[in-house]
Amino acid sequence: MFQIQWPRTLQPTYQPPPIYNLCHRRPAVLRLPTFSAVCTASLSTTGQNQSIQYLCKKGQLKQAIQLLSIEQNPTQHTYEILILSCALEKSLSDAFTVHKNLTENGFDQDPFLATKLINMYSELNSVEHACQVFDEISNRTIYVWNALLRALSLSGYGEKVLRLYRKMNRIGIRSDRFTYTYALKACVVSESSVSRGKEIHAHILRHGYESSVHIMTTLVDMYAKYGCGENANCVFCSMPVKNIVSWSAMIACFAKNGRAFEALEIFREMMLESEDMLPNSVTMVSVLQACAALAALEHGKLIHAYILRKGLDSILPVMSALVTMYARCGDLDLAKHVFNQMSRRDVVAWNSMISSYGIHGFGSEARNVFHEMVMLGVSPTPISFVSVLGACSHSGLVDEGKSLFDSMVREYGIDPTVEHYACMVDLLGRANRFDEATKIIENIGDKAGAKVWGSLLGSCRIHCYVELAERASEKLFELEPMNAGNYVLLADIYTEAKMWDEVKRVKKLLEIRGLRKVSGCCWIEVKRKIYSLKSVDELNPQIEQIHALLVKLSMEMREEGYVPETKLVLYDLDTDEKERILLGHSEKLAVAFGLINCSKGETIRITKNLRLCEDCHSFTKFVSKFTDREILVRDNNRFHHFRDGECSCKDYW
Repeated sequence: MFQIQWPRTLQPTYQPPPIYNLCHRRPAVLRLPTFSAVCTASLSTTGQNQSIQYLCKKGQLKQAIQLLSIEQNPTQHTYEILILSCALEKSLSDAFTVHKNLTENGFDQDPFLATKLINMYSELNSVEHACQVFDEISNRTIYVWNALLRALSLSGYGEKVLRLYRKMNRIGIRSDRFTYTYALKACVVSESSVSRGKEIHAHILRHGYESSVHIMTTLVDMYAKYGCGENANCVFCSMPVKNIVSWSAMIACFAKNGRAFEALEIFREMMLESEDMLPNSVTMVSVLQACAALAALEHGKLIHAYILRKGLDSILPVMSALVTMYARCGDLDLAKHVFNQMSRRDVVAWNSMISSYGIHGFGSEARNVFHEMVMLGVSPTPISFVSVLGACSHSGLVDEGKSLFDSMVREYGIDPTVEHYACMVDLLGRANRFDEATKIIENIGDKAGAKVWGSLLGSCRIHCYVELAERASEKLFELEPMNAGNYVLLADIYTEAKMWDEVKRVKKLLEIRGLRKVSGCCWIEVKRKIYSLKSVDELNPQIEQIHALLVKLSMEMREEGYVPETKLVLYDLDTDEKERILLGHSEKLAVAFGLINCSKGETIRITKNLRLCEDCHSFTKFVSKFTDREILVRDNNRFHHFRDGECSCKDYW
């Protein structure tokens, strides 16, 4: 059981009440009577207190409480042990009995026992009674406040923690390192803005706690939650001392906020910092996530070897992250191997395998793994259904997806979330079943947030459904006015429909709102080095060689039937200029870079930050046939395996 850290000596500037000092005068050795002696012990105060304490320590709480009703003068230590026993036994009814007896014997104003009571009620998931203890005590030392802050924080009441923190400041209760930690954690779980966290950060600096590793690490976590990577990095760099927790927090911050390069760089710095700074399982999960984001397979293999060497392969979160890493790096066989080698699997591991099949477009296999999980007695979670529904969507398994969605509610009692509805709209929209997709949106009403409408707009892009796209984008412009991707998607649809005036109108909206289209970017790992290539990249030292190879391939492929998809260019230009723009797409640059730098016959693995465009998809199919190469491209939706002029997606993505 977690127990709040309670220093036995208070700060020198604080003079505790006499009762608090007396409570710490413990006997050096407490010789407990045997159980038989309990039954025959005299009814003296000392004997009864020792007997109650003995029974508690033997796990006989009911008998201890019976003896408590006889005892006339229970000590503070006796109540402390009874309170801890109630928490250990998870008995709320016994907790009420002990609390009532404690109050009747005049200990209800003891700040030490009040703290223990608050902790006990927190462990018993009864926050309302923890609050009641706090409200009824008049002598509140800082530890009583911290106990309630902790109880509220553990129960997810972030806003209440922040209100209590503000009240402390208002009445002059000086915060300590525990106070700041709970307040920062509350910023993470609450719906407040990052400005609340910055305010607490200022208090921390003002009161000289910037040297506390624990507080500053929690600050890094707080900024990471709001995607403020630069703020987190500033805090991290200013820390005079860093431990493995603070390093891991910074790695996780970058890994979870789209800065995988920096995450791996921080990990490298940590390993060079000190031989004693050994990464733990939390560190390894974040590093594997960074490798997965960059499709850095060779880096991931090195991390895997380290995990085996350090004996971390028995930790479930690490192994689940390994499965995901290999799958997202394009090696589904290794992902399956790791999964099959696991001696035990929790639902997270199963979800990793289901989503792994899904992003590779193997919907039937993902569905089969889901059913195998259920047959083995592992209950699916909401994430399980997001994974399997997404897999069905990528594979066009509409009826199977609908059946799974129905079973989620009917058989497992899981209420659909926005993510589940978005999956269903995507599933139906991709299959050109827009009547059913729009019916779902109408049925859920206001629940249809940006994710649901975004799925509909994406499907309209695939089928060039202008009227419905306008309806979806109008809603998205209200929900996400600063998301440039929605404007670009609508402009793409207008471009394909040759509605040039509407294209200009959308581009004007982007300009008015100060938004810019996200530039295409690809990553490729060659000889354990990761390279990034951007569309129209003129800074790459091999750019002339890359362009020459692309022009050569383009000319040869035309003779075999390749025709550039010039309709994708959002500008009303002549055909030659459109073809030149298409040839500068980051996917093509990455393919050419891989052909130049990878060993002969080696699989080329590319990651892209946006959806793969139709022209690059067609181009890469031809390249895989011309060069007799396997090319793997992971866009922001799924994997494409190109081999012998074909793609695993069968042009359904």
